[in-house]
Amino acid sequence: MKKISIVLSILALGASLQLSAQKVYATKTGQLFFNATGGIEKIAAVNNQVDSKFVDATGQIIFGVLVKGFKFENQLMEDHFNENYMESTQFPKADFKGYIKNIKEVDFSKEGKYPVTIEGNLTIHGVSQKVSTAGTLEVTQGKPTIIGEFSIKIKDYGIKGLYIGEKIANEAKIKVNCKYQN
Repeated sequence: MKKISIVLSILALGASLQLSAQKVYATKTGQLFFNATGGIEKIAAVNNQVDSKFVDATGQIIFGVLVKGFKFENQLMEDHFNENYMESTQFPKADFKGYIKNIKEVDFSKEGKYPVTIEGNLTIHGVSQKVSTAGTLEVTQGKPTIIGEFSIKIKDYGIKGLYIGEKIANEAKIKVNCKYQN
């Protein structure tokens, strides 16, 4: 019995050491750029309050953003975005939950730019869709930055409006830039 408890103690210690070797990187000041320019008017915004975390050992990554945090050059356009299209009172957040598929190829102890593939579920306007995109994970002074760009079809997320396909593009381009701390 004594041998069993010693073995269990050693296993528990090993598991806790393995968990402590994982690093969780986080930011609350990531940037998300949105562009759905379709016609004459520029329809673009930025949100500088992206909340994101990722685990270096597993590649698990999450992004969260408040829809009302998007800032447009034109206040009226921002109001229409929140009230008529995104319905941000009813759907206040958008998020992404997924994995950096090739996280094992990133050497966090060595500065450089590493190509990464990110896959997961993007939820906007209460609708979740699987997405996959290529990006870059850059390590500078031991701190990672994730940069990526992808497009989404606006109607795939249940977003409706008079000008989609005219003044507003059918697809929105999204750029992500998150500098993490550990």
